Amino acid sequence: MSYGLNNFLKKILPSGLFYRSLIIVAAPTIILQIIITVVFFDSIWIKSNKGLTRSLIGEIKTLSDVYETEDQAQINFMTNQFKKNFDFVINIKDEDLPEISKERKYSPMDRSLRRELKSAFGSDSYWFDTTSYEDVANINVKSKDKIIEIIFPKEKIAPSSVRIFILWITVPSLLLISIAIIFLKNQTRPIVNLAKAAESFGRGEFIKGVRPSGASEIRKAAYEFDRMAKRIDRHLKQRSEMLSGISHDLRTPLTRLKLQLAMLNQKELASKMSNDVNEMEAMLNTYLQFAKTQTIEESSATNINKILKEISEEKNNRNLHLNLNQEIILVARKAAIKRCLNNLIENGLYYAKNVYVNISKSMNNVHIFIEDDGPGIPVNQYKNVFKPFVRLDQSRNQNHSGVGLGMSIAEDIVRSHGGKIELNESKYKGLQIKISLPF
Repeated sequence: MSYGLNNFLKKILPSGLFYRSLIIVAAPTIILQIIITVVFFDSIWIKSNKGLTRSLIGEIKTLSDVYETEDQAQINFMTNQFKKNFDFVINIKDEDLPEISKERKYSPMDRSLRRELKSAFGSDSYWFDTTSYEDVANINVKSKDKIIEIIFPKEKIAPSSVRIFILWITVPSLLLISIAIIFLKNQTRPIVNLAKAAESFGRGEFIKGVRPSGASEIRKAAYEFDRMAKRIDRHLKQRSEMLSGISHDLRTPLTRLKLQLAMLNQKELASKMSNDVNEMEAMLNTYLQFAKTQTIEESSATNINKILKEISEEKNNRNLHLNLNQEIILVARKAAIKRCLNNLIENGLYYAKNVYVNISKSMNNVHIFIEDDGPGIPVNQYKNVFKPFVRLDQSRNQNHSGVGLGMSIAEDIVRSHGGKIELNESKYKGLQIKISLPF
């Protein structure tokens, strides 16, 4: 039962920290004000209204009893006293009680009048109206063969303090909740900023610095996140610079090897060794270019459609089919994204006859589908595709010009943008590559 209640509360309660905190602050205030209002209304206002109504009906009953006597002098004297002392307007009518009732079923004032009039005069000997006039009420009671009409101010039975009480209950509550909203905004804003910074850092974007603000715990979390981001960024730069330096330094001995191989008399052996040296040089050039892109480029608004069109124009291949129905713009490293898509499309064009590129978007992500009609890849080899320097020559023709870094670089670029890359069988019986990138 407790588990079901928790699930129900999770569904109906907001998920955001600000709104949950607002409920924690505002709910007790509202509940307390409701309880105070109900207690006041039931214990004070209703009882006060009941006492005033009973006193008024007692005065009217006294006047009605006087009118049933035959002493006209006494009737005139009591009428004048009631008009003078009780602020009544008294009229005597030779007619029947009105037939149209103007009682309000859910009005506390009308309920009190109906209860007291029925107790004093019976069910068919009275009529009252509290709606026709704003400040006065009208009561008609039957006395012998005449109707006594009494018009009196509503304040006699409706204490005006109830409006003041409701005003003082409502205004402070709204003021306190408004102050709570302002303070909660100031406390949750640093958390939101920290979450956005973490999300941007997870996508590989450059974080200039997170300014600590808010409560001491939030400031400490922001400060530690900033230090962590700088350490990770420094580590990545050192790794890239180190490997770039190693790759660059290796080009000098490779060049010497190529010169020495050119001077060998055994041309067949020299040709084979030269091919290996060229492949190694291609690997180094590929990594140098990738490392340079990773360390220099910053994120900016990038139009994915334009990148795909640029790749199509550069390839100038009729077997590359683009289906770009939606304009997609996201914050990314343009050169890195172009390199990723270019690698994947280039692989598809090499191993297959036709490559089909489709693009779509959901609420939070852009999806890029690259499909071909080639031989495909076995499902059990999907994970190995993304390993550096791995080429699946058993399932696809051996690529003599590649070095096995294309898919690995593409995955690294996608993951550095906070996205994911998946492999599946395409509808053309080849390979489908699905790239999902967050907006």
